[in-house]
Amino acid sequence: MLTRLRFSTPSRLQSWATGLCLLASLAAPALAQDPADARLGAGRRLFEEGVLANGAKLSGARADGTSLVGSAAACANCHRPSGMGSVEGDIQVAPISGRFLFPQEGERPLAVMDPRIGKRMSQKRAPHTEASLGQALREGVGSNGQILSPLMPRYALADADLKLVSDYLRQLSVSPSPGVEDRTIRFATVITPGVEPERKKIMLDMLRTAFMQKNGSTVVGNTARRHMVSAAELVLGTENKWALDVWELQGAPDTWAAQLQEYKRLAPPFALLSGISNTTWAPVEAFCESEHIPCWFPSVASAPQRSTPPRYAFYFNKGLPLEAEVLGSYLREQKAKGRLVQIARSSDASLGAADALAKTLGLASETKGLKTTVLDLSQWSEAEMPGKLQQQLKSLTAADTLMLWLRPADLRLLEPVLAQVPAVRVASGQLLGGGVGLMPESLRGNMRLVYPYATPSVRDTNMGYLYVWLKLRRIPIVDLALQSEVYFAVNFLTDTLAEMLDNLYRDYMVERAENMIGQREGRKAEDEMRDQTLVRPRVRKIPMEAGIPQPSFAPGRAEHMDGKREGTTIYPRLNLGPGQRYASKGAYIAHYDASAPDLLVTETPWIVP
Repeated sequence: MLTRLRFSTPSRLQSWATGLCLLASLAAPALAQDPADARLGAGRRLFEEGVLANGAKLSGARADGTSLVGSAAACANCHRPSGMGSVEGDIQVAPISGRFLFPQEGERPLAVMDPRIGKRMSQKRAPHTEASLGQALREGVGSNGQILSPLMPRYALADADLKLVSDYLRQLSVSPSPGVEDRTIRFATVITPGVEPERKKIMLDMLRTAFMQKNGSTVVGNTARRHMVSAAELVLGTENKWALDVWELQGAPDTWAAQLQEYKRLAPPFALLSGISNTTWAPVEAFCESEHIPCWFPSVASAPQRSTPPRYAFYFNKGLPLEAEVLGSYLREQKAKGRLVQIARSSDASLGAADALAKTLGLASETKGLKTTVLDLSQWSEAEMPGKLQQQLKSLTAADTLMLWLRPADLRLLEPVLAQVPAVRVASGQLLGGGVGLMPESLRGNMRLVYPYATPSVRDTNMGYLYVWLKLRRIPIVDLALQSEVYFAVNFLTDTLAEMLDNLYRDYMVERAENMIGQREGRKAEDEMRDQTLVRPRVRKIPMEAGIPQPSFAPGRAEHMDGKREGTTIYPRLNLGPGQRYASKGAYIAHYDASAPDLLVTETPWIVP
């Protein structure tokens, strides 16, 4: 089910937001005095931050005598903020949320402990009382009288602090998060202003098709359904149907917060799924952080830059800022001289990347002699743009560098001007949508790409399933990178929710993503290699990458490779860990092959700045 929600008057939303802020300011003093809220807040600080009720630091010691104090002693380090536990190597940390510590009579909550082994479930134990919980925390003795793991700290807890953490755990991860009801999980996807109509359409077409396919094979609460991701999901009947709302934002970014709040009021989502933006994503991320809503792998030009990673937002990579960092590293390594002219648009995120690169190079000793200039195409009309740009670039020489933060439409428009520039040309792989064939042929000869994706031979092998899926559903390839990202976001969501069973809590979803993605990618890649539905086509051998023969692939075709596949997307590999939010962390510098200009040759190893 897909629902489109739309607002027509940003000014009306601004008025609504003003009224909301006034109501919130009037209500705030009353809420701040609520004793129950204050106790839960104090319990959360003890559990997540290791701060006692009196402000002192929590202290504990492991069986080997290792002392832990403050944040290092916090329960959430191992049991995670959701209380649903974790896995580190062969060490399993059990769930300690309310349903697992204090189950109701006849209730047997279950959790998949290790995503690598679907049958490894949480162990049954006797329900805790407050006294037995105190014994576990203070003495390391479980509710069944067993001695707990030597890694479990023994805490110095006063009765008041024990009561505080007990009350917090009783309510932690007990009821499903908002967006889950009637055996349906509701999601939303966000579209910001300025996205090209064809890219917006292809994202929605893919999401709509994936949801119809998923719901068409789902019979909730019934083990006879046709769709299954895991054995535990099948046996327990925990699969749900999905619903999708489309949140189209309008107006300036400073109005988006109010629009997002109103969308949420009308239909709270369990998570934001995919999404697309050419400009800023910062207001959307801020909304997700404040509302504790997972933001699940949107396709954005630039991920918000911040000193500490967000808690709820996941990205494929940093976007254009990553490309700026990689190019900066490359130019410093090359000790580039002469001039660097960058062409970008203030109407999207490219101008920010150009400014960041200029600033980085200006601070580096290796490139302090490199004079940088940034040209904003938005200052000119489309008709006058070629003439104005030609005037600006006429003095460039072969010793200079021209960075093109441009999408294919601009490259086609400016092709006659850019083709005459003798400088080394560099373009953004992301703004090309990952499609190396979208570069005008006359520009390829002296062109470098900052390419944050796998090389075409690896990429097309990894994405064999996507090509088949698109072909069977008659969905054209419009933007390869975007479509790969949307396909991955939906499939990774499917796998993650299947592993969560009926423990549908937003924080738990975030934690599963951190631990699952690398293992999931390796497992999926191996499964797809074994699947004989992918047919080996005839391929022609073309020298690539240091003269090693590599096969060339046509879109929609794939073959099994002798080497081990590491991923299923347009990226070479995706991986996360606790606190990490960028699944891909580097890029290549590449150029077009002189003998076969539709192929790329990498000039550098994978650069992680």
